[in-house]
Amino acid sequence: MQIHVGAGTDVGRIRQGNEDNFFAEADERRGVFVVADGMGGHAAGEVASEMAVQIVARHLLALNSVRDTGASDLVGKALQEANRAIYERMLAETDKQGMGTTASVMLLSDDGYLIGQIGDSRVYLLRDGALSQITKDHSYVQEQVDAGLLTPEQARYHPYSNVITRCVGASDEVEADIYSGEARVGDVFLLASDGLTGMVDDRRLQQLLLARSGPGRIVDSLIAEANGRGGLDNITAIVIQVVGLEGQSA
Repeated sequence: MQIHVGAGTDVGRIRQGNEDNFFAEADERRGVFVVADGMGGHAAGEVASEMAVQIVARHLLALNSVRDTGASDLVGKALQEANRAIYERMLAETDKQGMGTTASVMLLSDDGYLIGQIGDSRVYLLRDGALSQITKDHSYVQEQVDAGLLTPEQARYHPYSNVITRCVGASDEVEADIYSGEARVGDVFLLASDGLTGMVDDRRLQQLLLARSGPGRIVDSLIAEANGRGGLDNITAIVIQVVGLEGQSA
């Protein structure tokens, strides 16, 4: 497997601290990527997102491929363990009340991808010039869209657009959504916190991801775009360009 990876985070224009965390590590066998967007006062959100990233990454780095025995179950279990650790710390420390985090996790190898997701941090796939959102937000406005009460455009600007209905650490148990699929040479994946996707619509994301430049520069462009539109939240993005896969030619 040959991939090019860029990753970055930015505090944005409004927030005093950055409660986002990310992890991105890849070799010729597989890549492990995590984006977490924390919540809670007194820097508790930063603690929660950091714990989630560390715990999930530690588990997934033991895998060599999405085809490893039990790989899909391990993605879910890693998120459940992060949830349990964050929840127990929240109960034990009074200044961590209300602590929690989103988490979007991806394992990528020659055999395809595995994604685990809780909250509203998203994973997108750009393939053959078309951008699609793989994950589905666990949010109040997404539920309203599903019920036909809001359009996606109305949901973007709704006053409750940042209210999530599922997160890591808020209760003793949580269920992750698991997604899987094939990877192709030429694919571009984006993992992002809602500080990016809440400020930049999908059409503009598509334009920026189509740029003929390296993933690091694309990440910089994504962050600059979100800040240029107000930068109301912390902004985190990981861009993965699939350059070569075993058994596939470009």
